[in-house]
Amino acid sequence: MNRFFAHLVLMRPANIITAIADIMLGFAASGSVQLLLRNNPVTAAHPQLQALYWLIAATIGLYGGGVVFNDVFDARLDQIERPERPIPSGAASRLSATILGALLLLGGIAAAFQVNQTSGLVAVVVALLALLYNSVSKHHAVLGPLNMGACRGGNLLLGLSAVPSAVGAYWYLALLPVVYIAAITAISRGEVHGGNKKILLGSLGLYGLVIGGILVLMRLPQINGLYSVPFLALFSYLIFPPLLKAISSLKPLDIRLAVKAGVMALILLDATVAAGFAGWWYGLIVLALFPVSRLLANLFAVT
Repeated sequence: MNRFFAHLVLMRPANIITAIADIMLGFAASGSVQLLLRNNPVTAAHPQLQALYWLIAATIGLYGGGVVFNDVFDARLDQIERPERPIPSGAASRLSATILGALLLLGGIAAAFQVNQTSGLVAVVVALLALLYNSVSKHHAVLGPLNMGACRGGNLLLGLSAVPSAVGAYWYLALLPVVYIAAITAISRGEVHGGNKKILLGSLGLYGLVIGGILVLMRLPQINGLYSVPFLALFSYLIFPPLLKAISSLKPLDIRLAVKAGVMALILLDATVAAGFAGWWYGLIVLALFPVSRLLANLFAVT
């Protein structure tokens, strides 16, 4: 593994694509898509499109920096449990990873401030939450999953901040990724030594809570639930079978596969709600990120 590729591995590119899907959901819920459609034809210079570009750049920096610091703080543990990872294998140094992570987080914050002050402040909070998770809460049974979920909820709020007033109007949308990522984080605790059936069953319940939350959202007048149904069905198909298999076997490999499926299915979760806000065609645009993430997952580790 050469040094450049090793640092790409640290950034987990397949996961970054899922973070972009969060931004696109928030962007749709903020009403930005409707603002774009009022301007016919839409040009690359449209303020809302410019905001979307900067927000995507921001989430690449924030998510990439956050996962790089995951390996920085776990370097000693990885020497025992995952010696093939870039830092313990020597393909990347802890110092170079720290510099990369810091530059990514700062770049993400800077990009967010190009949109507006609200976006910049949300980005600062997300960066701090990522550092808190990696340094303190990661190994806490309850705080860790909630902290990680809050990072993804903050990322959705970052997408909403394309229209600052939308953050206050639709803040509750962030609860979906908070609960969903908390479930995935809890599942991931069995990736090395095997799963705990009670924890996995609890995560199954959280998955059900997320589905229920989406069904409640579909009743809102500003959401066309019919557009969301096909995406919701595909989302359910992707997340439940791997988790049920992991519950049955409790094997580390099945746990990792359940986590991988859950992470990449985030794109389907985002597409489901985005389609309700902005139309089936917009849901398909978000869904188009899924094969890109799958392709990258074949080249780079997801967990």
